[in-house]
Amino acid sequence: MKYHLAILGITILCYSCSSTNLMSLSVTEPAPVSLPPNAKTAAVVNRTRADDANKTIDAIHKVISLESKGLQTDGAKASVDGLSNELMKTGRFATVRSLSNLDLRSYGAGVFPSSLPWDSVEKICRESNTDLLFSLELFDAESRVGIGGPYALRTAIGNIPAVTQSVNMNTQVKTGWRIYDPYSRTILDEYVLSRDLSFQTRGFDPSSIVGRKEAIKDAGTNAGQAYASRIVPYSIRVSRYYYVRGNASFIVAKRMARTGNWDGAAKLWQESTNSSSRKAAGRACYNMAISSEINGDLNGAIQWAQKAYEVYNNRLALSYVNILRQRQSANELLKSQTEVTSAP
Repeated sequence: MKYHLAILGITILCYSCSSTNLMSLSVTEPAPVSLPPNAKTAAVVNRTRADDANKTIDAIHKVISLESKGLQTDGAKASVDGLSNELMKTGRFATVRSLSNLDLRSYGAGVFPSSLPWDSVEKICRESNTDLLFSLELFDAESRVGIGGPYALRTAIGNIPAVTQSVNMNTQVKTGWRIYDPYSRTILDEYVLSRDLSFQTRGFDPSSIVGRKEAIKDAGTNAGQAYASRIVPYSIRVSRYYYVRGNASFIVAKRMARTGNWDGAAKLWQESTNSSSRKAAGRACYNMAISSEINGDLNGAIQWAQKAYEVYNNRLALSYVNILRQRQSANELLKSQTEVTSAP
């Protein structure tokens, strides 16, 4: 008991003596995929059916993967619908056309295929009057079974209890996507998403599993929605350390920061940048960089962090300068992604 109390006391002492506190702020990251600013319409196609040359291989794969009849077709349709609906919700496009009438083929058999010929891409976009082509290139639901725990089952003769085994089935739903830009003849993105599903049944017949087909269709819809998010900027929380010790002003500024009064804290930190103590002045410069970032002024934040390192050799400032420069580059990309032209 004394040992634990001693450890607790040391922990509290170290925390109370720490020169920094941790805070977090929200930053917007650019989308993983950048689209041409003038692309305002998109077509979505399903290319998951196996071509005639590979039908036998595809059929064998479906048997081995325990794909029941229509599972791939229904799952792929759900994926395309999920993507089409989510693309419209993003507000990035004026029109999204789901071209379900096209008979596009791929290798099948759970293989991510080679890309579409550019002549085909250009023809699809021209005839549908669209700027970009989103293609579902792969939909696969590969299952594996294993023996689960025993359970009692009544036999038909004499109602005698017998012991048999439950069967566990794990299904990996995999979707593969591409975005084609017919104008630059560039594949803007190719990406594979996968999700694992688990089921349990009393036999080895996949069709006997209640809800399996609907669960796989739901996984397809979710995959389409998730893929649409690759063209959308997103917010994350990032952590930053700031100094709470340096001189008497830091103590007051710490209380202000804890209540969210960062502007009030910044006034005290700015005064301390002229402190006769080099350590306090360096820490104050560093904290002014934190304040500038909170207020969205990355240029000012970089200048303060540079001063903290170059003039006062502050130990945290150098890595912080690099972080801020990375944010600055990301913001330039973010700006280009959000500048959608209004040209016809």
